[in-house]
Amino acid sequence: MTEMLTLALIFLVAGVIMVPIASRLGLGSVLGYLIAGILLSPLLSVANVDVVEVQHFAEFGVVMMLFLVGLELEPRVLWQMRYQLVGLGGLQVLGTGAAIAGIAVMFGQPWNVAIAIGAVLSLSSTAIVLKTLTEKGLLRSRGGQSSFSVLLTQDIAVIPMLAFLPFLAMPELAGLAETGAEHGAGHGEEAGTAMLGGIEAWIAERSGWERAGLTIGAIASVILVGSYLTRPVFGFIAKARLQELFTATALTIVVGIAVLMTMVGLSPALGTFLAGVVLANSEYRHELEADLEPFRGLLLGLFFITVGAGINFPLLWDTLGTVLALTLGLVLVKGAVLYLLAVIFQLRGTDRWLFTLSLAQAGEFGFVLLSFATANAIMPRGVADQLLLIVALSMLVTPLLFIIFDRAVAPRFSSAQEREPDEIDADGPIIIAGHGRFGGVVNRILTSAGYKTVVLDNNISHLEMLRAFGFRVFYGDPTRPDLLHAAGIENARLLVVAIDDPHQTTELVRYVSDAHPHVHVTARAQDRNHVYELWAAGCRDIIRDTFDSAVRTGRSALEALGYHPFDAERQVKDFVARDQHALRRMADLYDPETPSYKNDAYVARARELMKEQDEAMQQDSPDYTDWIGRAWVPPSPADQKSDAEAADEAERKAS
Repeated sequence: MTEMLTLALIFLVAGVIMVPIASRLGLGSVLGYLIAGILLSPLLSVANVDVVEVQHFAEFGVVMMLFLVGLELEPRVLWQMRYQLVGLGGLQVLGTGAAIAGIAVMFGQPWNVAIAIGAVLSLSSTAIVLKTLTEKGLLRSRGGQSSFSVLLTQDIAVIPMLAFLPFLAMPELAGLAETGAEHGAGHGEEAGTAMLGGIEAWIAERSGWERAGLTIGAIASVILVGSYLTRPVFGFIAKARLQELFTATALTIVVGIAVLMTMVGLSPALGTFLAGVVLANSEYRHELEADLEPFRGLLLGLFFITVGAGINFPLLWDTLGTVLALTLGLVLVKGAVLYLLAVIFQLRGTDRWLFTLSLAQAGEFGFVLLSFATANAIMPRGVADQLLLIVALSMLVTPLLFIIFDRAVAPRFSSAQEREPDEIDADGPIIIAGHGRFGGVVNRILTSAGYKTVVLDNNISHLEMLRAFGFRVFYGDPTRPDLLHAAGIENARLLVVAIDDPHQTTELVRYVSDAHPHVHVTARAQDRNHVYELWAAGCRDIIRDTFDSAVRTGRSALEALGYHPFDAERQVKDFVARDQHALRRMADLYDPETPSYKNDAYVARARELMKEQDEAMQQDSPDYTDWIGRAWVPPSPADQKSDAEAADEAERKAS
């Protein structure tokens, strides 16, 4: 126990000291963890610490990370990415693997060893890249999404690689297989190839089709449990009102899925990612993210420390020139393939370079595949040891590539430099998220009525222009909970969501509806389908950004055709009222997983409502005529506010 606590203390102290220093120097947290591991390496070696065993434990941080990434991706979004997964991701794995294998053959390696080397080095570091993209706010950019697609494809590709590599075994290395297996047990337990026991051994003895059936059954179990059992389980746990039970339940789900996937020979990271996607629409999603985020961060930090500490420095010093040259060659070859794919898939500007630089390293699954290769007599020990150094050094170089992107590439393609959010020193009952052509009009109306507003926007050049005209606006991402907190969301009466991105709008609405239900949310919708998504997210005050202008155009067209302005106004108001009624009647039939024109029930309801609307609008309804007539006259004295009510309203505006 004392040894374990001492080791934990050493790792924590190293991370607490080095990460803030690295972040202060602009190097990023990942490089800070890697440097801490390098500095700890001599101490851990003297203390005979098995760094590889610690690394296996820390790799669970990658599993948690992919679960949390899955929570951010709805199945509909994942389906929309299918072409990037198959096309961009598949071509990257095949193209990079083929290029590296060809170079290995040129350097005298046998063809089967060369193919194994290509497979190992075609993979990139999911842990480093996703963490860095998330930290820098680049994951939702086109380059970040393309990088994520490739990383997800690579994680999936590990499965067929593990199935295919044994066919490349070399008979002359068979005598060393036992030694390699012992080494592989330390490095590649995830692959399910060493020290199999119990259920794993039983599964390993099954025939091919039986194992395939078990694999399909495991995946189906994850989907079914995530879809039908997690909600009642979390609902039951939530009734206890004990936060630690909710956290324990979340960890149970992640660990259980990881164990299940390992037993059937699949990547635990892939299994938990699938579970995250299934739970992406769950009302407990935000709670799961908040509970697991600290564990993910600590384990990933520990993983990066073990990568730095696991570098074989004696071998590195003996072959320093060769290893450095090969590492640089790997980065250049992968970068060239990635850049070519970025051109083919029409990535431009910063997105092209972000995609190229972020994935130009080897990844943590390389350790697993190298251990698997030596244990199965696929690759000589000496080659594997050198490749382990290349994988570790390329991962070490990755933060430097991001620094190059931040300081050399991004400024070249963007006139607006990234900067820290403004310090918000104003408060008011109204927060406006986004001050573009839509939010700006809303802000002018509210301020002219005497209300104080807090405006957040992340377009620097636009904000500079607004400030030149005397508007008070604050720079920052309005979807960030900490900035909403600084803007006073806890005491706000109204949030106007006027940002351009529909996905961010929906996520912001969902967060505020869940975390701050007292705030009235008025949200801008892109189109009819976005209205349904915002309705499902909890918003009940939704404005389609081009709908009112289209209605005004229709009214103007009727007047041009000879309608009296009164009749034209009545016609369009009738249309608006019936359209809003139709939206509410059709919202329950909308299915984000099915295109609207393929949703038979949705189409039938739409046809029925359009027919009803056309028939009603072509008739002169006395009731509606009376209503529209009353709407054109001032309110009666009985309907007007009393002096006391007016005074109270003025006081609320001033506050």
